[in-house]
Amino acid sequence: MTLNIDKIRSDFPILKSSVNGKPLVYLDNAATTQKPQTVIDAITQYYTKYNSNIHRGTHHLSNLATEAHEAARKTIQTYINAQSSHEVIFTRGTTEAINLVAYAFGEAYVNAGDEVIVTEMDHHSNFVPWQMMCERRRAHFRVIPFDANGDLKLDVFANLLNDRTRIVAFNHVSNSLGTINPAREIIRMAHEAGAAVLVDAAQSVQHIDHDVQALDADFYAFSGHKIYGPTGIGILYGKESWLEAMPPYQGGGEMIDLVSIDKTTYNKLPFKYEAGTPNIVGPIGLAAAIDYLNTMDYDEIMAHEDETLEYAREQLLGIDGLTLYGNSNHRTSILAFNIEGIHHYDLGTLLDTQGVAVRTGHHCTQPIMTALGIEGTVRASLALYNNRSDIDALVAGIHHVKKMLGK
Repeated sequence: MTLNIDKIRSDFPILKSSVNGKPLVYLDNAATTQKPQTVIDAITQYYTKYNSNIHRGTHHLSNLATEAHEAARKTIQTYINAQSSHEVIFTRGTTEAINLVAYAFGEAYVNAGDEVIVTEMDHHSNFVPWQMMCERRRAHFRVIPFDANGDLKLDVFANLLNDRTRIVAFNHVSNSLGTINPAREIIRMAHEAGAAVLVDAAQSVQHIDHDVQALDADFYAFSGHKIYGPTGIGILYGKESWLEAMPPYQGGGEMIDLVSIDKTTYNKLPFKYEAGTPNIVGPIGLAAAIDYLNTMDYDEIMAHEDETLEYAREQLLGIDGLTLYGNSNHRTSILAFNIEGIHHYDLGTLLDTQGVAVRTGHHCTQPIMTALGIEGTVRASLALYNNRSDIDALVAGIHHVKKMLGK
């Protein structure tokens, strides 16, 4: 291992903070990651050096902003290995990216009696938009269940697939269980049945393989703020053939070619799906985050995160009364648990008094909680800057809460 984690931690200013008089231990990365100074600087530079609207301006600042915005698109294209930069669509986040596909794909390809397949472990943002689309198009909504370890039941999936299946949508990594779903196998099975596939990569793009061509994903969505970039920027990758064939998601400026009283024609890709003034600085900040990651060896990042995760699991499983959820042999980044006799919200609140930031609740995955027969969990989630000391602080905090509450 050659990653210098102490140096990496020093690149993130907020990690020097204290909370309730204790050093911050930030373990809420599945909700949002912290930002390195290089990202903060890129955002500041835009607003202080070349803040301007893009694409249609002829003045110097507009040209600078346009160049930076479109250079960011190419950076993201390279990172996910899209075939072309115009297959990279800027959205507000994963949620909008999925809603875009659910609407546009549904309008073009889904009719009464057709079927859409999602999974029982999907985030609500990759569940509800498809339900809504099925209601609108009078299609059937199908769900792949998961087993006791948190693995999808692919035999059930195989039986669900048929000639009426139009699209399969699933998360590459579960935000509540940490399961790494077998994306290539799912995509292959779906394609053999003639269905398109959307991959929700919100929890995977920062942790594991993210080559969209190798995956053969038709659509691939993620959020900038979960990969060390700013909030309010998301990416939808779509194969050019699909993006060309589907209708626009929103109307307005930028997405048009010619507008007349009789008819409007649409702009070329990617602008066909980018109506209105965009979040100009968002892609610039996201590109800075990717540039930061590219200074490191990705295999070393994954190895460090995996080692930290397994150390954390070992330490947590040694705590009396603790139940750990998500025990797939293929997992990353997520530690979801409960302590017998302590409500998850109370545990999260009391951990905060020790400076430990975790998340509590159903994590926008109520179908998972229903399947597990629980209301919610405490979720600690990892990033590249987390280390064993963070895990030790989490475990010490749990013991402190147990002692406080007499558990």
